[in-house]
Amino acid sequence: MLLEILAIIPARGGSKGVPRKNIRLLVGKPLIAYSIEAALKSRYIDRVVVSTEDEEIAETARRWGAEVIRRPKKLARDDTPTIDVIIHVLDYLRKEEKYIPDIVVLLQPTSPLRTREDIDNAIEHFLNNQDCLSLVSVTEFEHPPWWALKIENGYLSPIFNEEYIRMRRQDLPKAYKPNGAIFISTPKVLYEYKTFYTPKTIAYIMPPERSIDIDTEFDFLIAEFLIKKKYGYEHE
Repeated sequence: MLLEILAIIPARGGSKGVPRKNIRLLVGKPLIAYSIEAALKSRYIDRVVVSTEDEEIAETARRWGAEVIRRPKKLARDDTPTIDVIIHVLDYLRKEEKYIPDIVVLLQPTSPLRTREDIDNAIEHFLNNQDCLSLVSVTEFEHPPWWALKIENGYLSPIFNEEYIRMRRQDLPKAYKPNGAIFISTPKVLYEYKTFYTPKTIAYIMPPERSIDIDTEFDFLIAEFLIKKKYGYEHE
């Protein structure tokens, strides 16, 4: 049975960390273009939709080959949950086009190093785990979170059990953090749980060099360095 797979790229105009970051040029092309291109190259994704309230982002998204669904400004605030944007897109498509995808793939535009292969491998991993409800991409912590410290009354103290501080890295359990690159589920699950983090969420593990999630100027510099290193030249 053929499955209808929808990719949603949420991109609002406001950004405090890096102003206008979704359309800021990164090695010669807008940041959002990396996610659009990767989605369009996927072997499985049927439609690529950008959700935005911003006209300039909408024009850029169309220019790079994505469909655009305009969202109301009340869904483009700093505190707007991403799931509300996803539900808005699904509601719009169901109402206006009678279109209900089998699978939803959320691709945040702040992950330019995520590849088409990552997307396809994640989709395959999701489809091959029939008992799961969702998938979230992760990367391993650079340093064991068990070594985390807090400052209390001016002195350092461990956040977790003090015994962890004395343990070697290789003796501690591996820990992972979401990298913001790929989220996968079904409309039914998203409507029910209102999140991609369900009781049965599986992981797609990505290496740190493809897990850059741009939120600051420093992140932008790292992404620029890695892209130039990967291709050996600046994109036109």
